[in-house]
Amino acid sequence: MPKFDASETKVFGISTDNTPSQAEFAAKNNLTFPLLSDFAKRQVATAYGVLLPDLGMANRATFVVDKEGKIAWIQEGSQAIDPSGADTACSRLAHKTGQ
Repeated sequence: MPKFDASETKVFGISTDNTPSQAEFAAKNNLTFPLLSDFAKRQVATAYGVLLPDLGMANRATFVVDKEGKIAWIQEGSQAIDPSGADTACSRLAHKTGQ
């Protein structure tokens, strides 16, 4: 999180889980960033192309969105939840913005 804070970047988690499940997950993993639920309509997962409709859930993915709202980097699958990916995400965003 300090790397994201240093690059003036906001982190949000979005999942197709319901809010109580997210609260439990956040507590168990000591998360310090907000989790947003896409449970009701799964519109975000659909829009970002990660919804697995047959399973009713989303593929794990990390999206880095730049200040203009454009996707600068995507990591999908099990690697998307690896905390060391923060270095890569911050580096990619810094190179894109020239910081």
